[in-house]
Amino acid sequence: MNRSPQHAAPEAGTAVPPAAEPLDGEGRVATPRSIQAVFFDIGETLISEGEIYGRWADWLGVPRHTFLTKLGALLATGGDHMDVLEYFRPGFDLAEEERRRAEAGVPNGFGPQDLYPDARACLSGLRDQGLYVGIAGNQPVEAAAQMAALGLDADVVGISDVWGVRKPSHEFFERCAQLADALPEHVLYVGDRIDNDIRPALEFGMRVAFLRRGPWGHIQEDDDALRDCLFVLDDLAGLPNLVAEHNGP
Repeated sequence: MNRSPQHAAPEAGTAVPPAAEPLDGEGRVATPRSIQAVFFDIGETLISEGEIYGRWADWLGVPRHTFLTKLGALLATGGDHMDVLEYFRPGFDLAEEERRRAEAGVPNGFGPQDLYPDARACLSGLRDQGLYVGIAGNQPVEAAAQMAALGLDADVVGISDVWGVRKPSHEFFERCAQLADALPEHVLYVGDRIDNDIRPALEFGMRVAFLRRGPWGHIQEDDDALRDCLFVLDDLAGLPNLVAEHNGP
């Protein structure tokens, strides 16, 4: 069903204006709240997970295109990546399979070749503006060393299994704001998942940028959540300029 223009989701790469400008005590338009910190999700935001899933398909003896097609189908019905592993190997035990893969010399996790080409320049462009830049996502403990090896220009890297708290828990986003020493409304969280990134960050009071890439970014839909995003993006290349324009002189 077509939506009328006033209810349409925002175009990618555009800032979404608030419904009304806040006024100060004398009825003048108040200064917009500035962005002081920007946090990035990891998987499919900074890191491409295509090869990671491809190696799991190879390990399970499933053609890669079949594995990814089933992953998309499960995501569309509310499932996740663990469901596709269980589908192709009932009773799937992640810890045991990772142990066996390590013994077989199969790489696990990610490396420099998996970093999205727009990620490094985006992080540096934001830090050049004097912003606090963080990376924080749902990842295993081993991801901390893998992120450190990338040498990204960030003030902090937060790993859920190190922190002991995972998205979509509000405690996860509270940890980000505390690390940046900023109120939630001055923190921008950038992510590709509406369920794990966009909705919970908005509920916590953060500003949000939705990145439309990766399986979740193209499958999950929620026009109401997108209307509340500060930015909707197809890539990270233009984000530093968008943030600079939003913050003003």
